Amino acid sequence: MMEKLIVSPSPHIHSGDTVEKKMYGVLIALIPTFIVSLIFFGLGALIVTIASVFFCVLFEFLIQKFLMKVKPTVMDGSAMLTGVLLAFNLPSNLPVWIIMIGALVAIGIGKLTFGGLGNNIFNPALVGRVFLLISFPAPMTTWPEPGLFPMNYLDATTGATVLNKIENHFGTIPDYFSLLLGNMGGSLGEVGALAILLGFLFMLWKKIIQWYIPVFVVLTVFAFTGIMNLINPVEYASPVIHILSGGLLLGAVFMATDYVTSPMTKAGMIIYAIGIGVITSIIRLWGAYPEGVSFAILIMNAITPLLNTYLKPKRYGVKIKNG
Repeated sequence: MMEKLIVSPSPHIHSGDTVEKKMYGVLIALIPTFIVSLIFFGLGALIVTIASVFFCVLFEFLIQKFLMKVKPTVMDGSAMLTGVLLAFNLPSNLPVWIIMIGALVAIGIGKLTFGGLGNNIFNPALVGRVFLLISFPAPMTTWPEPGLFPMNYLDATTGATVLNKIENHFGTIPDYFSLLLGNMGGSLGEVGALAILLGFLFMLWKKIIQWYIPVFVVLTVFAFTGIMNLINPVEYASPVIHILSGGLLLGAVFMATDYVTSPMTKAGMIIYAIGIGVITSIIRLWGAYPEGVSFAILIMNAITPLLNTYLKPKRYGVKIKNG
């Protein structure tokens, strides 16, 4: 008897990529940024990162095992990645109990409420970060001054971020070299543009992400803020400062590129990225908050399903009408 040909659902060609491989690849790409955060924020950076990762992994395990009654997936690296990205959006002097709440919101509401990895609409780390920003505005906007491996944590000396100085027109803006290296106040992952770019190049090399979203986010912010700077250079800062300060690069490279919450097509990615850039610029220049990347990404996350619906490629075998 002849063997039957078994036809299975596509895809039929496997690249060897797995969820674990992608997640741990992003974690490796974040190592340079983590090192820079340790250099300038020391003990605080270490405590905040460890606490955030621990609670994200713990809550994912507990919720999946005891509430969802499914096999925990904490070893796939997604909960750890959420923990690191959440930590990188927090100040280095944030109390552990607030970090715990942020982790619970990120994992419990931002991720598992929608069914877990692959089903969430919004980036979980940003859901946690925005919740904490709205709920605890004072500690979430108290920024420790950078130092060289400082060992103070809750009692760190605080100051304003670059974007705070720009918005309120006070203080001295660090030079471009300091901004590139990360010698400025801000959240853990906001500092060190050079370190973030190294992670970006690593992920491109490993084909973890495509370049469209990060590049178009940065180009849009550069063009938008550059035009305003040309119109009124006294009121509006240089576009280079906007790119190298705040969470723009961190958001563009590591959070806007999230597989689940970003568009699938090239055209969708470009529109999505431009939207993030425009919204970020508007909030930074005229909004109540000096930083707008988190809000911009979450807003465009909500539009991603529309972009996927109306910009999806033609299915193989579907006849395309002429004219």
